[in-house]
Amino acid sequence: MQIIPFPDRAEWPRLLARPTQSSAQIEPVVAPILAQVRERGDVALIELAARFDQIDLSATGLAVSADELDAAEAQLSDDLKAAIRQAYQNIRTFHEAQKQPIEKIETMPGVTCWRRSVGIDKVGIYIPGGTAPLFSTVLMLGVPAQLAGCREVVLCSPSNHPAIYFAAKLVGVTKVFRLGGAQAIAAMAYGTESVPQVYKIFGPGNQFVTAAKMLVAKEGTAIDMPAGPSEVAIYADDTAVPAFVAADLLSQAEHGADSQVLLVSTSKKLLSAVNLVLDTQLSRLPRRDLAAKAIGNSKAILVDTSADAVELLNQYAAEHLILSVAEAETVAEQITNAGSIFLGNYTPESAGDYASGTNHTLPTNGFARAYSGVSLDSFVKKITVQSITPQGLQGLGPVVEAMAEAESLDAHKRAVSIRLASLM
Repeated sequence: MQIIPFPDRAEWPRLLARPTQSSAQIEPVVAPILAQVRERGDVALIELAARFDQIDLSATGLAVSADELDAAEAQLSDDLKAAIRQAYQNIRTFHEAQKQPIEKIETMPGVTCWRRSVGIDKVGIYIPGGTAPLFSTVLMLGVPAQLAGCREVVLCSPSNHPAIYFAAKLVGVTKVFRLGGAQAIAAMAYGTESVPQVYKIFGPGNQFVTAAKMLVAKEGTAIDMPAGPSEVAIYADDTAVPAFVAADLLSQAEHGADSQVLLVSTSKKLLSAVNLVLDTQLSRLPRRDLAAKAIGNSKAILVDTSADAVELLNQYAAEHLILSVAEAETVAEQITNAGSIFLGNYTPESAGDYASGTNHTLPTNGFARAYSGVSLDSFVKKITVQSITPQGLQGLGPVVEAMAEAESLDAHKRAVSIRLASLM
C-alpha cells in the first residue's frame, strides 16, 4: 500500500475519493434492458439470460422448484449447514430485538397517537452470481423479512449454488428465480407472467444492477439504498497486531478489483509492519489477483493525532470501520459516519459479514453520512394511528380551527367546527 504521511487537510477529499462510476455511460445500457422486460416479460428474460448469463431458461424454467430447494440440503456438508444455522440464529436474535412494542401517547387529554409496524407485503431479494456464492446475503435479507412478516419474498439469482437454496428455504423465501443482472431487477420491479411484482428491492450487485435499482426507484419501486463496491477503513495504533490488520484489509480487497481499503494510523512503525505482512499474506490467497488490484489502488494515511484520524474517518464515512486501537469503544463514540464499526483486535470484519448477528447490507460510497444499514425497520412501514374523544376534540378543535383559518383552508376548519357544534 502507498503510505501517505501527514497530508494537508485540503488534500483529504482527493485522497478519500472513491473510483467514480459514470451513470451517463451505464444507464443507456441498462434502460433498454428494463424496457424489454417491462414490455415483453418472460420472453425477454429468457433471451437476456441466454445473452448475458449463458443460461437456457427455456429448458430449465425461470423458477426454482420446491424439490430443487429441498434437494439442496443433501448437497452441503454437515459443518456448513451447522454454520449457516448458527449464523441464522445469531442474525435472528439481533434483529428480533429491534421490534418495538406499540406505545400509545396521549398528547393532550382525550387525544391519543401511536405508531404500529406493518411488514411490506412484497419484497425482492437480489443475490448476485459473480465470483462468490453470497448465501450469507440471503440470511441478512431473508431474516428481517421473515421477522417483519412480509407476505411474499421473491429471490432472484443467476447462481444455483445449493447453499443459496438452503438459506432461502431456511428464511422462508416464497419464490426463487434463476435470474441475474439488470433484467432480474426489472422482473421484480415490473412483474412478468412468472415473476411477481414487488414493492421494495434489496441486495448488492455490480454497476449494472445498481443502475437498474436506481432507475426503477425513479419509477416508484423502493430500494434498500444506493450501493457501490464494498469497502473497509481501519484505524490502527501501536496496540494493533499487524498480521490482523493485513488480514482484514485483504478480506475486503478479495471482493474485487474495485473494492476500497483504507488504513489510517498515528504510527509509521505500524504502517510499515502492515505493509510487510500484507505482501506475504497476499501471495497465499487464491483470489490474490483481484485483491492485489484493490490493494494497489488503496492508501495508508499517516496522521498526527487520534483527533485527526477520527476527523478523516468521519469524512470518509466507511461502509465497514475497524478500530484496532486502545480504548476502541471510547473512540467509537466519536464516530458519526460509518455503516458498521468493529472494535479491537479480536473483532474482524468477517464476523459481521457472516455470523455475529449485525446486518452486512450497508451503505457504501460515502452514503453512511446519511443512510443506515439494512435492519428490521427496512422491511416494515410505520403507520401512525390517532384517536380523539369528544372531550379531546373540544380541547384540540379550536387549535385546528385557528390554524386552518390562517391557511385559508375553510373546509379543513369546517370538518372540525361541524363536529364541535354537534357536541353543544
